[in-house]
Amino acid sequence: MASLGHIAIGLAVARATRPARGTTLAFVAAIFGWSALSLLPDLDVVGRAWGIRYGDEWGHRGATHSFVFCAGLGAIAGVLARARGGSALRVGAWVAFVLISHPLLDVLTDGGRGCALFWPFDQGRYFAPFRPIPVAPIGRAYVSAVGLRVALAELVMFSPLLLYALWPRRDRS
Repeated sequence: MASLGHIAIGLAVARATRPARGTTLAFVAAIFGWSALSLLPDLDVVGRAWGIRYGDEWGHRGATHSFVFCAGLGAIAGVLARARGGSALRVGAWVAFVLISHPLLDVLTDGGRGCALFWPFDQGRYFAPFRPIPVAPIGRAYVSAVGLRVALAELVMFSPLLLYALWPRRDRS
């Protein structure tokens, strides 16, 4: 998947969790934070530099794309939020939701090797039976005609989320 679908989720959650009143700077920080979080499972691609192959347990779409990994990071975020005086359940649930959305979108793509959704219990890679999202080229290959076509397709598919996230909001006074 190209990044637009994942980023659309992050943007929408930033909007959904935005307080009624707050600074624009805080909202911009939330947009970047939630969007970065939505891409976190793809950090597994750096393993290629260390000899980790795509199909390995910690390779692309491996352990970092599992429900256990995503829920575990959500739980850690909840504990950290609680330590800072926030709501553990609220923060943990939103973080887990954003992270779990990543592999759920990836299993809807038409390429790659699927996601290790049930790691560490099962090393299998899974796809959804319905796969409407075109898979994007990885790395520099994304900046190509194929990458542009994938980005445009995702822009259309995720336009409702993007509109929700970026539509100006009127604060009710």
